[in-house]
Amino acid sequence: MDNTVCKAVLFDFDGVIVDTEGQYSLFWDKIGQEYLGDPDFGHRIKGQTLTYIYEKFFTDPAEQTRLTEALNQYESRMTYDYVPGVLDFLADLRRHDVRTAVVTSSNEQKMAAVYRHRPEIPALFDRILTAEHFQRSKPDPDCYQLGMRLLGTSPADTCVFEDSFNGLKAGMASGAFVFGVATTNPREAIASSSHCVIDDFRGFTYEDMCAALTINH
Repeated sequence: MDNTVCKAVLFDFDGVIVDTEGQYSLFWDKIGQEYLGDPDFGHRIKGQTLTYIYEKFFTDPAEQTRLTEALNQYESRMTYDYVPGVLDFLADLRRHDVRTAVVTSSNEQKMAAVYRHRPEIPALFDRILTAEHFQRSKPDPDCYQLGMRLLGTSPADTCVFEDSFNGLKAGMASGAFVFGVATTNPREAIASSSHCVIDDFRGFTYEDMCAALTINH
């Protein structure tokens, strides 16, 4: 693969653009312990939409209402610090005319909370796709396939950056070249679920991405 082939990059959001996965794990682990007796619940549902979580684990409407209210309050208090180096990498991609999109399992209401903290985020990407845009949750590749269609690219010229196991599976199933970002899980844990692993984006450039593509193809 040469440098002209990578036309688009699709990013998961939590754990890839912003460093929030640890905060979500605390919330969902507490919920899992309280409702399901499962203190590791947060780890098990990483990458899933809220709709999926409710349909699978919390089917009672009253329970869903309570959880939604608690989650909304929690998200309004969360910090949304950028993953190190990601802003520089996004700027570098733009300089090289690479199209970009966020593909997140978060819904529009959560993203509205994000934008209140980080109003610049929508302008950083060509598209932001949320849970409302696709029918099936990760690890189904539906979300990444949609991202490629909307950006007008194919798996052969698209890269995906993911941190969660479900997200990595979705990226691999989409046929794109997948970079695992070791912000949420150790490098060795995600190596087999991605084509290449990076710790974060510090010092990582468009040229580095293309070099990884060339080496691994």
